[in-house]
Amino acid sequence: MTDFSPGTTLTVQDVADLIDHALLKPELTPQEVAEATAELAGRSVWSVCVRPSDVALARDAIAGVQGSPTRVCTVIGFPHGTTSTAAKVAEARQAITDGATELDMVLNIGRLRGGELQAVTDDIAAVVAVGHEHGYLVKVIFETALLDEAQKVDACRASVEAGADFTKTSTGFAGGGATIPDVRLMREHTPSGMQVKASGGVRDIPTLLAMLAEGVTRIGTSSTDRLLDEAARFADAGELVVPEPGQDAAIPATTAY
Repeated sequence: MTDFSPGTTLTVQDVADLIDHALLKPELTPQEVAEATAELAGRSVWSVCVRPSDVALARDAIAGVQGSPTRVCTVIGFPHGTTSTAAKVAEARQAITDGATELDMVLNIGRLRGGELQAVTDDIAAVVAVGHEHGYLVKVIFETALLDEAQKVDACRASVEAGADFTKTSTGFAGGGATIPDVRLMREHTPSGMQVKASGGVRDIPTLLAMLAEGVTRIGTSSTDRLLDEAARFADAGELVVPEPGQDAAIPATTAY
């Protein structure tokens, strides 16, 4: 896990290594996914996060870009988290067979809001077991816009107990998005070895840097080109530097990454 302590100067590749680029809109065609994946692989982003049916397609598109380190991430139980645990497990297994090496699962939001914390924990743990069987990371999507603070803390507890690798703010499809207070809460209520992914609304470098200052280590976005181009300008000016934590303003609401 990269150190993003205040005062750390980043490179453009450091920013690319933070990005899970979201290709999750339901209207995307296979050709659009393949073309976008190839372009992103050419920019060496950490991963493309695609719909489960697009995993093999994305894998093949990346393979066509010589030397690209870009990985395939996919979503499980997306976007509502309400599929059965058995279905999530089957979806995770198929995704890995097709070439995914990271899994972003949506916890069961209704069960969490209903206080059924053990059921939520067991659901997460079942998917984590599939990912870890292959040595792959599993991120747990909370959908923070639908939760109060106590429920967010419960989501952290369930994710920790289930052995997940990341907590993640949002799907990008329920309104809202990542906020400084939410990622700070997630960082405070998870162990140091567990990472935090901010998804939804991170569209510029000042916001990205503010997220890093609060302990975020991965960004879910569809604004990759803007972020990388802006990162290059900040780097040229000597300003691509992690600030001190303390920003409390929420990121503007978004209905997609």
